[in-house]
Amino acid sequence: MTSCLLEKTVQQSLPEDVSSVVVAVSGGVDSIVLLHLLHKIGASRSSLRPLNLQAVHLNHQIRHEAQADAHFVESLCRRLEMPCHIASCDVPALAKKEKISLEMAGRKARRYLLQQVADKQGAGMIALGHHRDDQLETFLLRLTRGCGLSGLAGMTVRDGIWWRPLLNCSRRQLVDYAQRHKLVWCEDASNQDPAFLRNAIRMKVVPLLEEINPRLSDRVLDLSRQIASEENYWQLQLEEKFPLMIVSQQDGLRLSRTKLLACHPALRVRLLREGVRRVRGHLEGIDAIHLHSLNSLLGNARSQAQLDLPDCWVARRYDCLWLRSDSPGQPAQFCLPVRIPGETALPDGRKLVVTLVERPDAETRESVFFDLEASGTEMYLRNWQPGDYFAPLGMSGHKRLKRLFSDLQIEKEERCCVPLLFSGEKLLWVVGIRRSRHAVAGPNSGTTARFDVT
Repeated sequence: MTSCLLEKTVQQSLPEDVSSVVVAVSGGVDSIVLLHLLHKIGASRSSLRPLNLQAVHLNHQIRHEAQADAHFVESLCRRLEMPCHIASCDVPALAKKEKISLEMAGRKARRYLLQQVADKQGAGMIALGHHRDDQLETFLLRLTRGCGLSGLAGMTVRDGIWWRPLLNCSRRQLVDYAQRHKLVWCEDASNQDPAFLRNAIRMKVVPLLEEINPRLSDRVLDLSRQIASEENYWQLQLEEKFPLMIVSQQDGLRLSRTKLLACHPALRVRLLREGVRRVRGHLEGIDAIHLHSLNSLLGNARSQAQLDLPDCWVARRYDCLWLRSDSPGQPAQFCLPVRIPGETALPDGRKLVVTLVERPDAETRESVFFDLEASGTEMYLRNWQPGDYFAPLGMSGHKRLKRLFSDLQIEKEERCCVPLLFSGEKLLWVVGIRRSRHAVAGPNSGTTARFDVT
């Protein structure tokens, strides 16, 4: 690919309505060539259609030479009379804190910085120097780590604001261009360290595969394009089917288990993946093993179970699959004395109103009557605790509350919020749900009290 063709490739990939571009400049040959090409294109534009370029460089604080690289980029931008944003991030500390690889931490820090600058400058695109060799390495890297078919679609030239105009060019072509134009760039010694998986793939795996097929890069690029085309079809299916799965979006995202299980497995795993994406905002760190676990949870025989994914909590709650960015946690314990007569505020915002009446009336789930001579007036409300049981009205013997909650399909998180009305050790009423057979008020009762939850 000649210099003119390389420039034309970038020029044709740049939308005419984009007038401001943030350029990621590491100092390596790919980013230097990209910067040079964009600077040439900008210089050739008329004053009516200027191209505002903003260079961004991040010091990862990994190598001793990192500061020199930052000075190199800053000096180059000064010569080009181009704004340059230099920042520094302790990537090793970030990787340790978030328990991710150095490579992933560096990528996260770079993208955050680039997005920040783009937002501040009102840039229409963020230009990245990824090339065809990067695409091959990414394909093999994802295949090695384990990913779904979607992950093998690889990078695209345009992905929202992210722009990779050199994606169809090889590194050899970029080096040739740099040498022809006498460009200077930085060589990152860490790129030769096989301790990094990407480097090991580039240095060891790719040469072996290219011995089998010298056109490996072309074949992988073709396959990635084919997968990307099929993923576009699946995206259309998701846009149509996903809204039908939604039960609620009030507290996280709830999806219908029955409807998900009725879907073809190929569609179901994509629906689950989309649910995770909507809750997390992205799919970084989500691999095939996570989606497999999620699918297993969906089909689990247990009606209530949960699992933790990276930055996402997922639970099966009877016929719902509940996704949140974090677990809901346990509600605070409470123990409240009941005013008889009077009002008692409940932790969930409702209130318990007790009034003295002459005789009982028909009872409902929210309104019950007690014989105060049989029950006593020293009553209190507290949370459910494992092991609690009561004597349901209309039944002989006792029943564990856990069984009652399970029969009524009351979720774990809700169980701890249900107020229980006690007199001493006797559970009189599972408030708003079911009363016990203790202290039932009748025509011959002494002092009768009506308990209403509103």
